[in-house]
Amino acid sequence: MGEVGPFRRLLQHTSSHKRTIRLASACSIINKIWDLAPPLLIGLAVDVVVLQENSFLAGLGVLDPWNQLVLLSIVTFIVWGFESLFEYFFGILWRNLAQTVQHELRLDTFDHVQKQGMGWFDERQKGDILAILNDDINQLERFLDKGANDLLQVSTTVVVVGAIFIAISWKIALFAVLPIPVIIWGSFKYQRSLEPRYAKVRDSAGKMNALLENDLSGMSTIQSFTAEEREIVRVRNLSDDYRDANRDAIRLSAAFTPLIRMAILCGFTATLLLGGWLTLEGQLAIGAYSVLVFMTQRLLWPLTRLGETFDLYQRAMASSTRVLDVLNSPMELVSGDFEPARKDIATSNIVLENVEFAYPDRENVFSGLNLEIEAGKTLGVVGSTGSGKTTLVRLLLRFADISDGKISWVDVDTKDWDLKSLRSSIALVDQHITLFPTTILENIRYGNPEADDDEVKNAAVIAEASEFIEKLPGSWHTMIGEGGHRLSGGQRQRLAIARAVLKDAPLLILDEATSAVDNETEAALQRSIVKVSKDRTTIIIAHRLSTIRNADRIIVLENGLIKEDGSHEDLLAKKGTYNRLWGVQTGILQH
Repeated sequence: MGEVGPFRRLLQHTSSHKRTIRLASACSIINKIWDLAPPLLIGLAVDVVVLQENSFLAGLGVLDPWNQLVLLSIVTFIVWGFESLFEYFFGILWRNLAQTVQHELRLDTFDHVQKQGMGWFDERQKGDILAILNDDINQLERFLDKGANDLLQVSTTVVVVGAIFIAISWKIALFAVLPIPVIIWGSFKYQRSLEPRYAKVRDSAGKMNALLENDLSGMSTIQSFTAEEREIVRVRNLSDDYRDANRDAIRLSAAFTPLIRMAILCGFTATLLLGGWLTLEGQLAIGAYSVLVFMTQRLLWPLTRLGETFDLYQRAMASSTRVLDVLNSPMELVSGDFEPARKDIATSNIVLENVEFAYPDRENVFSGLNLEIEAGKTLGVVGSTGSGKTTLVRLLLRFADISDGKISWVDVDTKDWDLKSLRSSIALVDQHITLFPTTILENIRYGNPEADDDEVKNAAVIAEASEFIEKLPGSWHTMIGEGGHRLSGGQRQRLAIARAVLKDAPLLILDEATSAVDNETEAALQRSIVKVSKDRTTIIIAHRLSTIRNADRIIVLENGLIKEDGSHEDLLAKKGTYNRLWGVQTGILQH
């Protein structure tokens, strides 16, 4: 079985809207049929004026020419009324369908993205994902809004006009309609040629978006290194690639309409000359000749728009491929169904047995790691950069799965846990703080959406954050801006801790939670950590050893293995790595 094309993939994904698609398609076709009726009425009117009592309508029983014209006027009014009505119907149906499909695709894709492991994101550029969620899905919306109706109406025009030509004069139809199959065949060849070109356009757009997103996030770095001109060059190069990709597609796209016009010209000329000759010879009625000439004109305009429509179609199919590729990407993490009681979680040790893990195309971070994290105790984790501290956090939260070994909690492999239940049991304060462009109150409430204002404020008190919050102009309702850029690093850190406190999870993980604060704030945070970690399993990862000196147990990671293990005093007494690090940080070397 061959690979399913993007159009069929899109249809499969929108199968729940089959009824709406059929109804919208029917309205488009009926509208075009009514739209093609006026040339027939014009032909009948010419027939009445020329032949009068011998006209076609006279043969139907309406003998008086004036009554014939009145009848035609009434029919014209009805035809235009129905044409306008069905134009309204298909406009409403296609546009609402476009908005609905756009909405559902964006939500489905984003939902799928949210469920992926961190490894999935490591292999993709954030800007490219943003381009898919925005630009590509919007491109699909534009096609459904306009392009689908255009394709249907062009097809209807070809069929109806062809049938009328054959009914009036098969001789003229033979020459006038002959170019149409050639045009249709050429259109499909044309769209296949456009397909790889627009795929390249969308790929270029993704790369450019990735760079722009990265530059906007790192504007302070760019400016501090006076690298504005260098970044302009990088943006210009990618923008040039995007422009060149579009030029390649536009060059082919722009040539299509003139070629169609020339093909139609052949049909129009055949109708004009052959139909005129047959009319002069008395073999064709003047009214019928008028119908054919007008019908050829009605055929011309939709077909000249075929190039634009196919251009829109190919852009949409290129976008559809990118969106559906993301949507259909395999899930790296499979959720289990184990949902233990909170009391069991809070009183159970976490056990890592012979854990092995490596990032793609990199050496192992862990090779046979064994560790038991005691419930209700505080574990300090120390180690040089790359030793596996943050990776340990990732594995506990199942942001990634281990390649070998086992991680157990409540005596059950965490792979068998329901992912939501597992992550709800862990409160993480990451070294890279993520805040949202809303109020301070709502950012803290993110830890527990059901919490009332008093609970939120109490969490802030524990995190030593309430004092600076109440000094802000808007107090708790202060808008913090995108990423919390209106706050200092220490303030953001304390909000993140308050958010974790409010979550009130059995396991609290602090990954460099005091890295962005001064000594005074660190002391305040240490008091908060003591409060919040009481009777709670806590993991503190820190370079600043003062943060973990009071931990019940401290481990030193090196090359993915536990090199040293014990309390602060025990490790100092061993005079190993921890002792050396403590001496460097305090200025007091232990001997």
